[in-house]
Amino acid sequence: MKKRVIQILIALLLFMISLLIPFEKVWINNILYILSYMIVGLKIVWKALRNISRGKVFDENFLMTIATIGAFAIGEFPEAVAVMLFYQVGELFQDYAVDKSRKSIVSLMDIRPDFANVKRENEILKVSPDEVKIGETILVKPGEKIPLDGKIIEGNSMLDMSSLTGESLPKEVNPGDEVLSGCMNQNGLLTIKVAKEFGESTISKILDLVENASSKKSKSENFISKFAKFYTPIVVLIAVLLAIVPPFFLGWATFITWLYRALTFLVVSCPCALVISIPLGFFGGIGGASKIGILVKGSNYLEALANTEIVVFDKTGTLTEGTFEVQTIKAVGISKNELLKLVAHAESYSNHPISLSLRKAYNQEINPNFISKTEELSGLGILAKVEGKDILIGNEKLMEKKQISYTRSNEIGTILYVAIEGKYAGYIVIADKIKPDAKQTIQNLKINDIKQTIMLTGDRKIIGESVAKELGIDKVYTELLPSGKAEKLEEIKKKKSEKGKIAFVGDGINDAPVLALSDIGIAMGGLGSDSAIEAADIVIMTDEPSKIVNSIKIAKKTIRIVKQNIFFAIFIKIAVLCLSAFGLSTMWEAVFADVGVSVIAILNSLRALNVENKKSI
Repeated sequence: MKKRVIQILIALLLFMISLLIPFEKVWINNILYILSYMIVGLKIVWKALRNISRGKVFDENFLMTIATIGAFAIGEFPEAVAVMLFYQVGELFQDYAVDKSRKSIVSLMDIRPDFANVKRENEILKVSPDEVKIGETILVKPGEKIPLDGKIIEGNSMLDMSSLTGESLPKEVNPGDEVLSGCMNQNGLLTIKVAKEFGESTISKILDLVENASSKKSKSENFISKFAKFYTPIVVLIAVLLAIVPPFFLGWATFITWLYRALTFLVVSCPCALVISIPLGFFGGIGGASKIGILVKGSNYLEALANTEIVVFDKTGTLTEGTFEVQTIKAVGISKNELLKLVAHAESYSNHPISLSLRKAYNQEINPNFISKTEELSGLGILAKVEGKDILIGNEKLMEKKQISYTRSNEIGTILYVAIEGKYAGYIVIADKIKPDAKQTIQNLKINDIKQTIMLTGDRKIIGESVAKELGIDKVYTELLPSGKAEKLEEIKKKKSEKGKIAFVGDGINDAPVLALSDIGIAMGGLGSDSAIEAADIVIMTDEPSKIVNSIKIAKKTIRIVKQNIFFAIFIKIAVLCLSAFGLSTMWEAVFADVGVSVIAILNSLRALNVENKKSI
């Protein structure tokens, strides 16, 4: 980049000297023009000749070469140099724009770990992450990147996850927590048991997504690629006709005049602004999204997202945290703490999510000496003896079977009714917690022209409908198996408009078929399953539903920028092409119509990189 800037500056200096200082001998000015041209134009001429030898004749290099050499031939030295000089300035702007947008994506490459400290035979060896196997133990020191996905078995620390999620706040981790590769360990020494090989780790999959994102072109990009193939030979043919036909009728004395017009026409016709700015706009959108933890697998998905009409959600892990928590403790004739203590001890034998949530709520060490008996009552609950007391924990059927008078609860969630020594002692409600930004997300989707929000869940009707009502979701379908979700999505597809798209948001293994079936599959990548992330078109690394609104806004902004570039470039091109054909514009206007429009379009495309990172947009 620096070398090109120096070349352009030298060429510009020579050009300005020749333009502003009329030497007594004209050939001196002409030599300065030729030198200036060679500095900035020789590479373009060489590219044109090389492409012609390979059968690729009609491109911008060819247009620039014949237009400028033709200008020299008719004695228009300043215009010839100006065309090439300003073309190179335009190319410089393009390279800067591409470099800037690429950096926002390639900055992810910085999270690729260089090594892993693996523990083998009581030794710590520094090896490539590729060489570490599942089940091995690695050490991550403060200031090092976590090289592989795994579970902490020893140590506490704060992790900088901004490279993965876009979030600046560090996350506290403790033994038992799962950690993702690519995170930066900030302070404590961590001992981690490896859960995935490097090729299957989070960081590898992210890098793969990023590296392949540009290979999937949008309809706009495909259109421009096809357009350029037909457009270029057509304008060359028109230019030839423009140089030959009018002099044939008006007299060959006018040939130079019409040749000049034909050359001007060629300079104007170069489709650089379209060919460069459109993919650059999409690239900028993908780069901007990646900065806030949204990975888009291709510009075609970004374009489809801008036309989304219906957003369909999974519930657990998508709109809810996906973890059971104690929501309510209602004690009768006993303190809440005592009730929780007895129930937590009675349930401590199990690793069921309900048992784990009770122990988490109790937040004290379970004393096994307190428990003398546990018996599972199939389909009803459990019977246990804790601190010498008979404890019954279960559903309504258990209370009715044991003829215990109880107060029925209408709260949403899993309700554990408790009886101590045959007497009703209250109930505990355990439920999945709704994500903090879920409700605002649904509201913001409607503000952003989403016509309908739908939830598909395998959960019970009462729970699904309660969550949908609380969040303001338009429609909910409950008690669905994975195949049922796919069938429902097919039904929903029939209700959208011809150009409208359906986005499905999920996170689990059972969501993979629906993610693949939808027009745009969006996966929660932070805690989502590998199969869901593989099947999705867009991955949200923060697991925040609000990022769906961000991604839709980025998509719409990108499409808006691309359309602005298309209309602006075509309008200016047509206007100056008409003027040049009738001899009303010189090559200076042609230079603006080509390079100037390209620069403006490129600068406009750069706006796609600037994105907002708000939870409530």
